[in-house]
Amino acid sequence: MRTLEMDLAKQGYRYIAGVDEAGRGPLAGPVVAAAVSLPQSFMLEGIIDSKKLNPKQRMLAYEEILKHGKIGIGLASPAEIDRINILQATFLAMKRAIIELEKKVPVDYCIIDGNHQVPELKISQQAVVKGDSSCYLVAAASIIAKVYRDNLMIEYEREYPGYGFAQHKGYPTKQHLSALASLGPTPIHRFSYARVKRGVANEIPFAE
Repeated sequence: MRTLEMDLAKQGYRYIAGVDEAGRGPLAGPVVAAAVSLPQSFMLEGIIDSKKLNPKQRMLAYEEILKHGKIGIGLASPAEIDRINILQATFLAMKRAIIELEKKVPVDYCIIDGNHQVPELKISQQAVVKGDSSCYLVAAASIIAKVYRDNLMIEYEREYPGYGFAQHKGYPTKQHLSALASLGPTPIHRFSYARVKRGVANEIPFAE
């Protein structure tokens, strides 16, 4: 999974970052991006696409990445998602993650998961479709973003009990939709999303 990184290193790039996000599909919570740089010599078998790992495996990999690598985290809030749409908010979160990583290492190349490059990024980059399955650094970024966001949603469960955020992490499960219908949206819901909009249109009260 480090073939692309090795090719880039041969071209002279020294500080390569993998960039991925978590949380484009949920009805609530921020979209979170991670930018990760790891030494070429570091290899951990458990670093694969975060969706292919169970929670215990993800946490073990997360801790190893934090121990051996440098990371940057970037968020775009639900309000920003509503204002500029989820794709642009994802780019914003990715830019913020890269900026945070640049405070630790002089990033000179970014590998972005997906089929879009990050607009106006002043660093060489390429987008790789399913990069979290084929590129080691992107897989590492997917793990960091996923675990970080999951932990945020667990905290939101304490702030807004009754929605099950700790279980479904804001995704539109039956439990979440039922809670949304009965309790109304919270300040962390994405009001531009159709399933949240319907609740607002039906004058469901705003959750305290």
